Formats: sequence, structure tokens, C-alpha cells
Amino acid sequence: MANVASTSETHLISRVSWLRAAVLGANDGIVSTASLIMGVAAAATSSNEVLVAGIAGLVAGAMSMAAGEYVSVSSQADTEKADLERERVEQVNQPEFELDELAEIYIKRGVEPDLARQVAAQMMAKDALGTHMRDELGISESTTARPIQAALTSALTFSIGAAMPLLMVLVSPTDLLPWTVSIASLLFLALLGAVGAHVGGAPIWRATLRVTVWGALAMALTAGIGALVGTAV
Repeated sequence: MANVASTSETHLISRVSWLRAAVLGANDGIVSTASLIMGVAAAATSSNEVLVAGIAGLVAGAMSMAAGEYVSVSSQADTEKADLERERVEQVNQPEFELDELAEIYIKRGVEPDLARQVAAQMMAKDALGTHMRDELGISESTTARPIQAALTSALTFSIGAAMPLLMVLVSPTDLLPWTVSIASLLFLALLGAVGAHVGGAPIWRATLRVTVWGALAMALTAGIGALVGTAV
């Protein structure tokens, strides 16, 4: 029998806390900035106007992503802390009930009742709060909320994503700007979908197609609205 203690496994779920924020930030950066550029380009007369609008969108979007991620993930962290504090109090005031509760969880997972109670007692003797955190509340070290990490990751990856369509504004002729930005942005989205899927261990083609299709819809809709507004004005 192999010595389990001498081996180690790396599970991709440990990346979920930052990977979600990174993919969301980069995707939003590409889609929102490219859509903004497409909309403005359909109504504007010069590439300078489009570039200024795109830079403003990058700054505003990065700050919005950082603030939004920090607030939402902080709410999750507050809820986790509240549940852990409630659990800590219950273990002090109702230790027997907490033991029965943990044993019942193991029984529902297929462990024999007597053995489940023995396991629960041993687990609680070693780390009662940590055991209930994982098995009762479903909170683990790899998935716990990290507001600052999420905020910084989202802001950084949004900025990187937004810089890609902005670069196309600098190198593309004005008359070809909408086509250059849209095609390049779709390629960037496809690349993002493939990289995100690879890092997360997900099917690459499915993730690539999903990201690209939704990005194309967003850019097409915004470009259409920009064209209508520009014509009306």
C-alpha cells in the first residue's frame, strides 16, 4: 500500500477564488471597452474621440470592478464570519448536540452510525470548529472569501483586457476602426476563454465558444445603438 502521506495532489479548485475574478475582469474589460469603442466609433468622427472614450472606460471600469468585487466578496466574508462565530458559541453551549449533528452528516454520507459518531468525536477533539466549518457549513480554505484579492485581481485583469481593444484604436485606420476592434476583440476573447479553461481544467472549446459568442452579441448591440444615436444626432 502506497504511503499517502508521502504523496500530494494539486486540485484545480484551489484556483477558483482568483480565477473567477481574473476571467470576469479580463472578459468585462475586453467586452465593455470594445463595445464602448464600437458605439463611439459609429457616432464619432475622429479616432482621438474614440481613444479618449476608451481610456475613460478603462479607468472607470477598473475602479468599478474593484469596488464591486470588494463589496460583494466582503459580504460573503461577513456571512462566513457570522456563521463561524455562531458555530463557535454553539460548540461551547451545546457540545453534545454539535457532536450528534456532525455524526448525522457522516451517516448521510454513508458511514455506519456507530463509526460516524466515533469519527465525529475524534474530529471534534482535534479541531471542532474547523471540522464543522468544512463539513457542516461547506467553507474550505481554498474557497473562502478574499475581498482584497478579488478586488485587485479584477481591477488588474480588467485593465489588461481593456488595453487590448484600445491598442487597436492606436494602430488601426479610422475608416477600418470598427472592423479592426471587433475582429481583434473576438480573437482576444477566444484566447481568454481558452486560457481560462486550460487553467481551470475545463473543456477549452466550450469555454472559448461561450465567451466569444456573448462578446460578439454585446459588441454588435452597442455598435447598433451607437449608429442609431449618431444618425439621430
